Amino acid sequence: MRMGFRHVVALQWKAEATDEQRRSAVAALRRLPDLVPTIRSYVVGEDARVNDGNHDLVIVADFDDLDGYLVYRDHAEHQRVITNELAPIVARRAAVQHTT
Repeated sequence: MRMGFRHVVALQWKAEATDEQRRSAVAALRRLPDLVPTIRSYVVGEDARVNDGNHDLVIVADFDDLDGYLVYRDHAEHQRVITNELAPIVARRAAVQHTT
């Protein structure tokens, strides 16, 4: 049985993040599967606002293996999204990586 690798990130926006900034960040994240060939599955989901205290956004990315994840992690466009789109508006980040 082949083992895969999953990367899960939960983000909480800063209170001062504008709707336009949030939309731009989500759109930039959703473009990554077209740009990073090692991504096998990529889900970007906004919180449904059912429970208080949740993060605002989650990213669940699947790869064939750890090496595939590392290509994504270090990819220039992924790094650009982090630096230019996310860093200015993210208050908190939580992440987990695990084999599947």
